[in-house]
Amino acid sequence: MVRRATAPPEQESVAGCHTSVVFSDDRQWAGHLGAFVRSGLAKGQQVQYFADTTPPERVLRALTDAGIDAAGAVTSGQLSVSVAAQTYLAGSGFDPDTMIGLWHDAVEGAWASGYRGVRTIGEMSWGARDVTGADRLLEYELRIHHEVLERLPLTAWCFYDRRLMADEYVGVMASAHLTHRGEPHVAPRLRVAPLADRPGLLMSGSAGYDTRDAVAAAAAVISSGTASRTDLDLAALRHLDAASLAVLTEAAAGRPGGMPLLVRQPPSPLRRLLQLFPELESMVEVVDR
Repeated sequence: MVRRATAPPEQESVAGCHTSVVFSDDRQWAGHLGAFVRSGLAKGQQVQYFADTTPPERVLRALTDAGIDAAGAVTSGQLSVSVAAQTYLAGSGFDPDTMIGLWHDAVEGAWASGYRGVRTIGEMSWGARDVTGADRLLEYELRIHHEVLERLPLTAWCFYDRRLMADEYVGVMASAHLTHRGEPHVAPRLRVAPLADRPGLLMSGSAGYDTRDAVAAAAAVISSGTASRTDLDLAALRHLDAASLAVLTEAAAGRPGGMPLLVRQPPSPLRRLLQLFPELESMVEVVDR
């Protein structure tokens, strides 16, 4: 079982703890990197950088060029630069459950070493490649908000290099964050994001065949939820096809302990389904506000 630590009072606002950072050149990358690391070191946090395509020595050189004593921070243990392939992508591939557990362990380890929390950057370009578990990255980005960031003093910036990923992919992934820095990203056909103030998800746009991966990620979050009540806000969802509807209702039926899914302002197809199958009423509660 994952250990649940309690965040100290000085934790930053949850909405600002999980940020997508989109850039398209090395200057922008270095600027975001320097600002993030400098702030973390000054706040007494342990800072971690997980590289994908960037050599670790280049990360350290960029920090040094920015006037940061990177070598000293590495020596003291406050800063680490590692490669994703040797950390959370090692072994059988990426697994959200394992990664969520590792964050709890990392924060506990940082506290034990006297740090005030953990500050991390992850290069996310591996998610667009044929990496085992990459299809669960969106699920992870959605789950980390309520399962990690609301509970721990962890600040995570996810780096999206537009030179390495398609615009549509960047749009989907960046939209799963509550805050954004850097270049604007393309609005995805279906946006899935965590709710800022309560456990649950917001789905907006159009859910169909071409967005089935995003729907599957939302369903995984719904079925794996640990909260007694989970909201699914569909007020801004323009279209929901039959296949997506089936995936979401199956996820609602699979919630642990039979806890109902609270659906806000669902589209008409879902309302008709509930009328045709009244047994679903114990799994889905509709709220029209």
